[in-house]
Amino acid sequence: MSTTASDPLAALGSLPGVPDAVDSVRKAVDRVYGHRVMRRRSNEVTAEAALRGSRGSAALAGADWNLEEVRRRTDFSGEDEARMVGAALRLTAEAGQLLSIWRQSPLRVLARLHLVAAGGATPDDAVGRPRLAGESVDEPLIEARPPGAEEVAGRLEGLSRLIIAGGSAPALVTAAVVHGELLALRPFGSHNGLVARTAERIVLIGSGLDPKSICPAEVGHAEQGRAAYVAAFEGYTAGTPEGMAAWITHCGRSVELGVRESTAVCEALQRGAA
Repeated sequence: MSTTASDPLAALGSLPGVPDAVDSVRKAVDRVYGHRVMRRRSNEVTAEAALRGSRGSAALAGADWNLEEVRRRTDFSGEDEARMVGAALRLTAEAGQLLSIWRQSPLRVLARLHLVAAGGATPDDAVGRPRLAGESVDEPLIEARPPGAEEVAGRLEGLSRLIIAGGSAPALVTAAVVHGELLALRPFGSHNGLVARTAERIVLIGSGLDPKSICPAEVGHAEQGRAAYVAAFEGYTAGTPEGMAAWITHCGRSVELGVRESTAVCEALQRGAA
């Protein structure tokens, strides 16, 4: 990863294709925020975006349920897919409660996210903490060998310092790096993909790019498909300028597709009110 000493993420914003992606995302977000429905019914759009984002994140984790099934279901215990969907829903609901903590203590937030995601499905002593040496990782989508516990601890500390320090990098770049790094590290024994995508959501909201949480990147990640997601992520793990740019632009396209989804929700609400 190419960086500068004073602002390690800033250089990523100038990689080929990334400035265009950042500009395109900003314009798309501005358009949906300018929709007339947002003036009076933004809470409804936020709620629907949360539901659709949760469905998308769960789909990437292997529980690809129809939206209406997610909407009508009340019991998410039992089979593995139901528990995965339930975990995604809980994480989305929790994300908005952690914004004030994120910039001061991101590791604390990540621990809380894992606790919420696990929901009692993981042995108590493994919940809410990075895995220890010798502990296995259950992450069905990502097949690459995860780094060892010592490397995970060091890189988590480095990521935490970057977040706390802030900087001038665009929100999209920071969100993509947080997402990619957590997916690469898979710091917990389970639910790492769900946690990584929720952390991306937190960055996008907390940065002010999407303060009302109506642009669910998870929708776009799912729409582009699991194969495209994995291929773009492999670019991140390669660490080359081209690979990093491909991952960031993939995340940008995911946000734009989330915007498209919420724009359709706005249009439907407008028609219903007419």
